[in-house]
Amino acid sequence: MPALQTDQYDVSEVAELREERTRPADSCIMVIFGAAGDLTTRKLIPALYNLGKSDVLPKEFAIVGFALDELTQQQFRDKVRDDIEQFAPKPIDHTLCDWLLERLYYVRGDFRDDAKYDDLKNLLAELDERHHTPGNYLYYLAVASNFFAEIVKHLGRKQLTSEEPGRWRRVVIEKPFGSDLESAKALNREIQEVLSEKQIYRIDHYLGKETVQNILVFRFSNGIFEPIWNRRYIDHVEVTVAESLGVESRGGYYDNAGALRDMVPNHILQLVSLTAMEPPISFGADAVRDEQAKILHAIQPPTPEEVLTRAVRGQYDEGVIDGKHVPAYRAEPFVNPNSNTETFVALKLAIDNWRWADVPFYIRTGKRLPKRVTEITIQFRRAPFVLFRDTPVNKLGHNLLVMHIQPDEGISLRFGAKIPGPTVRVGPVNMDFKYVDYFGSEPSTGYERLLYDCMVGDATLFQRADMVEAGWSIVTPVLDVWRALPPRNFPNYRAGTWGPREADELMKRDGRHWREIE
Repeated sequence: MPALQTDQYDVSEVAELREERTRPADSCIMVIFGAAGDLTTRKLIPALYNLGKSDVLPKEFAIVGFALDELTQQQFRDKVRDDIEQFAPKPIDHTLCDWLLERLYYVRGDFRDDAKYDDLKNLLAELDERHHTPGNYLYYLAVASNFFAEIVKHLGRKQLTSEEPGRWRRVVIEKPFGSDLESAKALNREIQEVLSEKQIYRIDHYLGKETVQNILVFRFSNGIFEPIWNRRYIDHVEVTVAESLGVESRGGYYDNAGALRDMVPNHILQLVSLTAMEPPISFGADAVRDEQAKILHAIQPPTPEEVLTRAVRGQYDEGVIDGKHVPAYRAEPFVNPNSNTETFVALKLAIDNWRWADVPFYIRTGKRLPKRVTEITIQFRRAPFVLFRDTPVNKLGHNLLVMHIQPDEGISLRFGAKIPGPTVRVGPVNMDFKYVDYFGSEPSTGYERLLYDCMVGDATLFQRADMVEAGWSIVTPVLDVWRALPPRNFPNYRAGTWGPREADELMKRDGRHWREIE
């Protein structure tokens, strides 16, 4: 397949662009609550190491781990060294590793123990002196959601969230942010009693992926696409977030959450809003998020009757993936053997605004699907057929633009071209752009950009309170109907397939079908 090329930069200019230095982040101390957990081990520590490799960590920097595990400071440092050696890209830069470890500290305690926050406060004051940090603190809550409000309240009581001129305090909150609309509103109220909105960074690691960030650049920096990005030219949009893995060791959490709660209000609706939003007046954080919020508010929450025809749920049975037999969801560890929790969701969404009227957005996500892939497909309307009526061509295909989010980040475009020969025949041509081929690759966990943005105060890629609540307002009606009407046919798709047949029927009723993912 031919690769997409550009006449904007030649190879040497691309190399120069890659060498441009991003300014180092603000001097600060990062406090990780849940520092002994899997997220810290696999993502946060390797991401900080990668930022150090890119020379964007501040020289005046320290990390404080806060967790319940019985660890001494040296044991915590030894653990982090092991984490870096296991999960950071090879070869390991031991000088950088030692530099990080010298700035690594540990507080052992229960998140509910008020006295431990006094210990934390004293340690932070000591580290400000030792590492010449100016009182800037970034708190990362890598903990269960039931601790979010409690930790924030303790920090507030100890004046650890108070800001003064020249000194910032920010809190990063992982998902899930609530379990429905009412719980999300309640959590927002509790946290906002202590923090201002500009101090809150509700993180979604999907937005750390290059292709997600590139959606705005692709749409608004290329004059050939923005004029056709509307209902006049686009037939429909598909968003697929597929995982080949099952629930693994997360059965306890997942059986209470399910695919709808776990993926749609955050990851998927973020992708939808970036794809559908109007041009912002700037790339400032609130300008971008204002337009995202407008899209989320324009998505019409389904009525109970519409849930029955526009929402599909599924649960995987045993099956075969990559030649290996895998168990049914109900046989997974920590899962109720009679569970009615969905592991697959497909929805048809309607955006009630001028640009997208009558253009359906179809979304699907699930576990134990044939492959791990996340992509956004823009299917354009067919060209008028009149010109080809007296030729062998009996059907014109759709043009497709596919933004590949993972695992291979890039963009592909499919269009029709004449097949060589004496008669007029049209065949599909694919033009593929892959980030790794054109710009090379850098080690990434998906958290590097997000952590850096937290340190420099750029909230563009983080959800605001109104966005979180708008997302939950879309899915809560579905949750309510599904709670009232338990499924009768679970499990209803085999592992290694693309979900239940009802998901295909969702689009077939509209004369459409899901893009075939190879």
